Amino acid sequence: MAKIKKISASEILDSRGFPTVQCSIMLDNSSVVTSSVPSGASVGKSEAIELRDGDKGRYFGKGVLNAVSNIEKIIAPELLGKEPDLFAMDKLMIDLDGTKNKSKLGANSILAVSMAVARAQAKISNIDLHQFFSRYFDFQEFKIPKCMFNILNGGVHASNGICFQEFMIMPIKEQNFFGNLQIASTVYHNLKKILQQEGYSIGVGDEGGFAPKISSENDCGTKRALDFLLKAVEKSGFVPGQDVVFCLDVAASQFFDEKENIYTLKDKKLNSDEMINLYENLLSSYPIHSIEDGLAEQDWQGWKALTEALGSRVQLVGDDIFVTNIDLIQKGIKNGISNSVLIKPNQIGTVMETINAVKLCKNNNYKTVVSHRSGDTCDSFIADLAVGAFSEEFKSGACARSERVCKYNRLLEIEKTLADKI
Repeated sequence: MAKIKKISASEILDSRGFPTVQCSIMLDNSSVVTSSVPSGASVGKSEAIELRDGDKGRYFGKGVLNAVSNIEKIIAPELLGKEPDLFAMDKLMIDLDGTKNKSKLGANSILAVSMAVARAQAKISNIDLHQFFSRYFDFQEFKIPKCMFNILNGGVHASNGICFQEFMIMPIKEQNFFGNLQIASTVYHNLKKILQQEGYSIGVGDEGGFAPKISSENDCGTKRALDFLLKAVEKSGFVPGQDVVFCLDVAASQFFDEKENIYTLKDKKLNSDEMINLYENLLSSYPIHSIEDGLAEQDWQGWKALTEALGSRVQLVGDDIFVTNIDLIQKGIKNGISNSVLIKPNQIGTVMETINAVKLCKNNNYKTVVSHRSGDTCDSFIADLAVGAFSEEFKSGACARSERVCKYNRLLEIEKTLADKI
């Protein structure tokens, strides 16, 4: 078996133009693997800490040279000369850090190495990365997850006054990803034409979806955005609710006042029950399959009421409330909160802990949605993770911009590989 000969790290830029960490591992058989980590804008308070330099003279304090140094000077010496072993090395790095939230070495430092170790271990085992991940699960048959495409942006991903963060479509007409990707692209481009025809901007937000200023005082543009999705689906020749369903990422923590326990949608102030009523009304008018972060991460009581009211009718995805943390997911399971969990490796900081989070969800009949971040790179790692972890759903933003489509293109590659083996 090959052993780790060299570990190097670099400061590179993500899709928002801010620094992130890249890590390369060279094995003693001259093989090299490289991984890079993403960064979020809508960040849960309990996420593992992303180490930034804080030097205001460089990248507004967002540099990651300290994280790079931690990899090369602290982590690398502990791994050199050893065979890649994901779980053992992730545990070693967690112990090296010694903090609950990885604030010493930085979750970005640790995850960059963790991802590279996973790739290296798969490489020396002569298997694809998704096959490597599948070893940790009991499932046998690979399946490409259904994908949510963020085609209209709001919230912190776009400065357009729309309160909800993501308006996504999920094509469900075709049995294969190849066909559903074509549907998504068709709807995306027809949405662009519709917005142009009605005089709106076709500039895009952080995740590649269009970001028109369509908000109103009544609902921050929510219904108008969903109406545009309906028009785009119908113009594309598909049936809303039958061929294509809608998914929302509300990111409610972004407009929640914890002191007042109130959600502020422009001039409207709503409590948890009123937010639930808002979603009930939307469900009666639009083919909504999934609502992510419908309430704030601090609003556990509201989340319980939301799940009791709507959990049997719609997928309720917990992101900020769980942050891929098994302790928080276990608390949610115990209290009957949500029925699905968003999975983001950089929220927790190691691939091992990400896998354990997925396993916990599956063992308790919670669905999983493997997800990108708004500040991403052209690393397609999570596409293999979604397939190898047998995740039901996946999202990587719009079907545009290279850091988004590289994940979807990787799913196409995997799907073709699986078909060739039949």
